[in-house]
Amino acid sequence: MKSLKTINDVREKLQSLQGQNIALKVNKGRNKIVSLTAIIDRVYPSMFVISPTCAVDLDRKSYSFSDVLCGDVCLLDEQ
Repeated sequence: MKSLKTINDVREKLQSLQGQNIALKVNKGRNKIVSLTAIIDRVYPSMFVISPTCAVDLDRKSYSFSDVLCGDVCLLDEQ
């Protein structure tokens, strides 16, 4: 995936993916990393909301764009 350098890059990328299934890796802390597929429900000015489409221990969850920049949430290529 193309490197996202600024919060505006992240916001534009997520707005273009809104409503689509995407693959994510989420770092939940303490060496707990969850891989899942989810739909991006909403994109707000400073955060976005996902709904997992697979059986994981996450419910509908919100993340900030800085979570993507620092690597706590990784968007994976689905080709």
